[in-house]
Amino acid sequence: MTSTWIRNAWYVAASSAELTDIPLGRRLCGEDVVLFRGPGGVVAALEDVCPHRGARLSLGRCREGRMVCGYHGLEVAADGAAAAMAGQDVSRIPRTRAFPVAERAGFVWLWPGEASEADEALLPHLPWADDPQWAYGGGLYRIACDYRLMVDNLMDLTHETHVHATSIGQKEIDEAPVETVLEGGEVVTRRFMEGVTAPPFWQAALAGAGLPTDAPVDRWQVCHFSPPSHVLIEVGVALAECGGREAPAERKVSAIVVDFITPETETSHWYFWGMARTFAPQDPALTATIREGQGRIFAEDLAVLEAQQENLSRRPHQRLLTLNIDAGGAQSRAMIARLIRDEAVPLPGG
Repeated sequence: MTSTWIRNAWYVAASSAELTDIPLGRRLCGEDVVLFRGPGGVVAALEDVCPHRGARLSLGRCREGRMVCGYHGLEVAADGAAAAMAGQDVSRIPRTRAFPVAERAGFVWLWPGEASEADEALLPHLPWADDPQWAYGGGLYRIACDYRLMVDNLMDLTHETHVHATSIGQKEIDEAPVETVLEGGEVVTRRFMEGVTAPPFWQAALAGAGLPTDAPVDRWQVCHFSPPSHVLIEVGVALAECGGREAPAERKVSAIVVDFITPETETSHWYFWGMARTFAPQDPALTATIREGQGRIFAEDLAVLEAQQENLSRRPHQRLLTLNIDAGGAQSRAMIARLIRDEAVPLPGG
C-alpha cells in the first residue's frame, strides 16, 4: 500500500516539555515510537517494541539514559542496542530500530524514513524561537482525521466566517480576493482586507498592545505550506491607512500562527498549534490569554474535521469539489503527492 505521507522528512513528534523522566509512547507516521531522554538528556527515539517478547517499551521506565522494559527488565540503549538484563547474555539480542531525532525550538523532531537520509540542515528555520522580541504559546490536539484535511483547512481560511464566527471570522474574508502562488518550494495563499472592523480575537490583541479596538483596521492572512505538512500563517491587523502588513510595529498587532501536522494513521494526526507574536512579548498573562483563545478556536476546527472524516469514511467514493478558494489546499496536496511519488522511484543502481 502506498503511503499517504512523505517519509523522508522531519516531523514534530512532541514538544520538549512532554519529555520528562517518563517515556512517551506515540504513533507517528504509522510507526509506534517511544521517545525518551538518553545519556546527558539528549532525546532518543526507538521502535516501541521490546526485542525479547514484544512488549511495549513505553510501558517501562527510563534508567541512566536507557529504556528498561517493564515486562522482564531488558535494558535498551538510545542507539537500539540491547545493553543489559539480569542473568542474561544480551550480546546476541537483535538491535531495536532507532529513529533519527533532533531537539530544536522547543520541539522534538523525528525522521521516520531512511536514517541515512536524515539531515538536520533540513529542519525548518524558525526565527521566532530564540528571539526575545517574540513570544510563543501553543498546545497539542490529537485529531481523528486524515492530516491532509487539516492542510486543506489551514490553506483555505474562508471557513473562518462560518466555523469561527464569534472569534476570528468576518464576512469580509468571503469577499476578499485570494491569490495562490508557488514560491521557493512553498505554496503561498494571500488575502488582504482593508478598512474592516477587527473581529473579537483581534480586538483583544489590539487591547493587549495598547491600541484602540474600535478603529477600522487593515487585516491580512498569508498562509505558507511547506513539506512534509507544515503550515505557518502570517496574520495581523493594523490601524487603517497605516501601511497594512508593512505598518510600523506601534500601529499593528501581527503574529505567526504555527501549525505542525504529523500523521498518526491514515485517518488521524497530531496537531501541534501555537502563535508566535511580536506585540507585548514580555507579557506572560497575554500569552496565556491568547493560548486559551486559540485553543478554543482550534477545538472548533477539530469538531468539524472529525465529523468530516467520519462522513468521508462512510462514503469512500465521495467526490470532493475543488473551487477557487481551494487552490492553496489543492496545490499543497499536489506537492505532497509528487514528493511521495519521487520517494517510490528507485535510485539509479538501487
